[in-house]
Amino acid sequence: RSGLDPARLYWDMWPLQDAAGARALIAGREMWMALTAPDRGDPALRHFEAKIHWIERRDAGWHDLGPVLPAFDVPYEREWAGSALLDDGVVTLFFTAAGTAAKAGGYQQELWSASAPLGPDGWPGEWSPPAPLVTGYRPHYMPADAHEGEAGKIKAFRDPAYFRDPADGSEYLAFTASLAGSGSAFNGAFGIARLGASGWVLAPPCLHAEGVNNELERAHLVFHAKHYYAFWSTQTVTFAPGLRHAPGGLYGMVADSMAGPWRPVNGSGLVLANPADRPQQTYSWYVDASLTVCSFVDVLPDGSFGGVPAPLLQLELDGDRASVRAAEQVG
Repeated sequence: RSGLDPARLYWDMWPLQDAAGARALIAGREMWMALTAPDRGDPALRHFEAKIHWIERRDAGWHDLGPVLPAFDVPYEREWAGSALLDDGVVTLFFTAAGTAAKAGGYQQELWSASAPLGPDGWPGEWSPPAPLVTGYRPHYMPADAHEGEAGKIKAFRDPAYFRDPADGSEYLAFTASLAGSGSAFNGAFGIARLGASGWVLAPPCLHAEGVNNELERAHLVFHAKHYYAFWSTQTVTFAPGLRHAPGGLYGMVADSMAGPWRPVNGSGLVLANPADRPQQTYSWYVDASLTVCSFVDVLPDGSFGGVPAPLLQLELDGDRASVRAAEQVG
């Protein structure tokens, strides 16, 4: 755990990145973010108290530096996953505003952001009040506005991940979504919003899993060696019946431009999976431009919840093929 709080759980991580997707430093320090919540003895409860914290990576370990955002008067209840951009001296946090402050424990989801300029000391100064990135969900996506729900079965509108297309400078947010107009309960989608003159505009999904899977979580885009990669995480239990032989893992598609067409990486879409004898060992993989992959320890060999960062992995990408090159030993 290194400098992490032993009384807290940690999951869903991402690094601070520049506009090209490379890991960025603040005042010479490697800064990441993660969801965290007090350990209440039941890991399912963490989702209802989640807060984004700064996590510094140094001395072969992780160190919790406290909440990213100060306390604001906001209509949502908690913070779920997103991404962080350092561009032109400003840090922008893209995140999921989850639940509603009016009634605890809901599964409502919206895409929000806040930003802060770097101060004279090189650290983010005063944060802007958080604000929604888009209004509504239609026509391409189902609303994720239900208060009641069950993990793995709820609809999605979360995990905004920033991406700038090196071909023309266009700016996108990838996000986890659910396909509108679907006749299937298994309608996970890889959502896209594009920045226009008047703000972020919802666009058709770049791919979806209608009839196949309910959740394409932590959706994000990576450009590498003239190829575009769409990555997401999913779990065996969110596949449709009849497909639950498929492993939980990091999946991906590859294209030659943002316009597609998108082809499954490795022929199947599977980029990496946990060992067969530990199918839930880690989860929530996120790839940066260096092809470093972060995740968190999910289920330990004794069946308990890990709730700490997992060792970083290093991918190799060669066109439509992907493999794991190495694993770093990180405390």
